[in-house]
Amino acid sequence: MDNFRVEKDMLGEKKISNDIYYGINTLRAIENFNISKKSVNFELIEALVLVKKACALANKKLNQLDEKKADAIIEACNRILSGDFLDQFITNSLQGGAGTSTNMNVNEVISNIAIEILGGKKGEYNIVHPIEDVNMSQSTNDVYPTALRIASIGLLRKTSEAFSRLQDSLQDKENEFSHILKLGRTELMDALPIMVGQEFGAFARAISRDRWRLYKVEERLREVNIGGTAIGTGMNASQKYIFLVTDILQNLTGLGLSRSDFPIDTTQNMDVFVEVSGLLKSAAVNLIKMSNDLRLLGSGPKGSIGELIIPPVQTGSSIMAGKVNPVILEMIAQVSMKVIANDTAITLAASSGQLELNAFAPLIADSLLDSLNLLENGVNILNDKCIIDIKVDLEQCRSNLENSTALATALVHYIGYDRASEISRRAILENRTIKDIIESENLIDTALLKKILNPFTLTSPGIPGK
Repeated sequence: MDNFRVEKDMLGEKKISNDIYYGINTLRAIENFNISKKSVNFELIEALVLVKKACALANKKLNQLDEKKADAIIEACNRILSGDFLDQFITNSLQGGAGTSTNMNVNEVISNIAIEILGGKKGEYNIVHPIEDVNMSQSTNDVYPTALRIASIGLLRKTSEAFSRLQDSLQDKENEFSHILKLGRTELMDALPIMVGQEFGAFARAISRDRWRLYKVEERLREVNIGGTAIGTGMNASQKYIFLVTDILQNLTGLGLSRSDFPIDTTQNMDVFVEVSGLLKSAAVNLIKMSNDLRLLGSGPKGSIGELIIPPVQTGSSIMAGKVNPVILEMIAQVSMKVIANDTAITLAASSGQLELNAFAPLIADSLLDSLNLLENGVNILNDKCIIDIKVDLEQCRSNLENSTALATALVHYIGYDRASEISRRAILENRTIKDIIESENLIDTALLKKILNPFTLTSPGIPGK
């Protein structure tokens, strides 16, 4: 028995193993874009299959597609969406052709599954044709962007939820540490007293803005150009189909999708994805800032700041015994750097489209979905393996504050700026605390000094002691 079949296209023939469900278009894409081991994101594949199912349902209802063929295509889509045949989607994530290779990969796999459902053999495209039947009333240029929006919304919701969980954990820490006074720093130098809880409160508010922005930007992704076909004019797609397929897609996805009122725009312009990526970049910036702060505050534990105790999750060195590194915080910083790099790629790709189509949609899709996956997973790991178990070294916080010159600022209204500066200089030179010098020289009444140095007074608006 021959283990191969022969498929033809306008460029010639190819022998294809009978074990595989993709066809000649996919095979050519594999040969042409053999640039890495990274295939197309599975969320995008599943969204594409969902779009194909919606199109088959619409074409069936409008009697444009034979009922038996339509049912076989729909069943093929259902099997893929249940998790079968995912190993058949192997086009490289980066490819020329605005995603045509990926669209054809999906068309061919669905077609050959449907052919077998109807009792035929793979490659017998007279039974179910990849383009004439599976791709009926469609183009890569409306299917691919529509699928990318659907996939992005799904991942965006998960990412937003991850940020929501992180926000909750940071707010819990804000409350837990609300009574612990420590040294605040500006430009890495001693500044003013601050509560540990206030530092975590600042983190929580930055993350809350990210969560809200990511939650709201979903609205931008809901407008789809399905039915616009090749350049958004809708040629080869009937008016009834254009309206019906959007309604069906809404029902299948459960998303508030809407038909673009000007698909020519939605087909060629990719600025919506730039906007989403820009908000992911903003979130990444906040995560890097927080990671850097937490690593600094937890540094040491004996030779540096050491005010926070970062949860140990693995040994840190193959040669330095006993060393434990803040690896989770290092991980989220690298995730965030990758998101920023992806944003640059998306920006360049979106700005490089010409006329009625952007040929660089695969780079946009790969980078955006990568960023969403990275942030969802990274933020959840950060929350579960670091933030919720962070502790404070109370003694180190007290020692760092008392041995700094930060308390001198609280005395300015009582002894003047110049005298306070002199006492600060003496404290450093004589290795004494500000409080010790004030008390030993009776510069301020003991009761008043205690009132001035009240932790909650020092970290609230107003003049300490008044």
